[in-house]
Amino acid sequence: MKKIGIIGLGMLGNAITLHLLDSGFEVTVYNRTKEKALHVKAKGAYVAESPKEVSEKSELVIIVVKNAEAVKQVSFGQNGIIEGNHEKLIVADMSTIEPSESKNISKKFQEHNIIKLDIPVMGGPNVAITGDLVMMVSGKKESFDHCEKVLNTIASKIFFLGESGVAHSMKLAMNLQITMLALALSESITFVKKLNADPKKFLEILNSTYFKTGMSENKAYKMIEGKYDTTFTLANLKKDISTITNTANSLGVKLPMISKAEEIYENAVKAGFGEIDYTGIIEYLKKINE
Repeated sequence: MKKIGIIGLGMLGNAITLHLLDSGFEVTVYNRTKEKALHVKAKGAYVAESPKEVSEKSELVIIVVKNAEAVKQVSFGQNGIIEGNHEKLIVADMSTIEPSESKNISKKFQEHNIIKLDIPVMGGPNVAITGDLVMMVSGKKESFDHCEKVLNTIASKIFFLGESGVAHSMKLAMNLQITMLALALSESITFVKKLNADPKKFLEILNSTYFKTGMSENKAYKMIEGKYDTTFTLANLKKDISTITNTANSLGVKLPMISKAEEIYENAVKAGFGEIDYTGIIEYLKKINE
């Protein structure tokens, strides 16, 4: 499998495309805003006019778009993926969407004799560019086996989780974790500063215990300084938080903390912090404590 299609050239899709090109794959891309494809075109990617053309030219099409509606549009809309179907085609969805939507989309692909895998990932463009994402996969095992070489190029760790929808369930649970960690660090740093204590000493103490995380060891120092290398925007995390709460509500599961987090992140987006890194939620806390 050498011919790969990428639909969606946000920060993550762009980085994955560049890494696949560097790894010797033939990559065809599509993005609704063509200007976003210029950089990867200069590196050797073929820029298609539609998702249909991507699927015609690819053995594996990876979808990396905003939400379930966008997945359905590029898949089943006019000049969508299904219109370029051929015998070797497999579709893999990396978007963060509801597990129920994932299952419904998989069923619709099956109606067109197309296999779909779920392949959400953890990690941003900074690790995607080197192929060090962590990937969760669900769907047909034989299709995963067929794509495994490509997926191992994209991710350094892969967890196969079984039937369709499970990988997206795990992805939402992981994003719940990063939401809470970002908020906990932001509140602790804000609290320590208000007590006229050194927040860097707070991090030094925290990181000497088993309560430390990758976020507390790395991004938290930038949070103190108000410097952000945006790998995943605050607005995008807010969108994923809403996906988590919608999924929980549909299951009748009460998750009071993520519901409160959704309110906080929504207020932060309204306050103008949506396009900075999600750990910039600390900037919203600064604002409401002025």
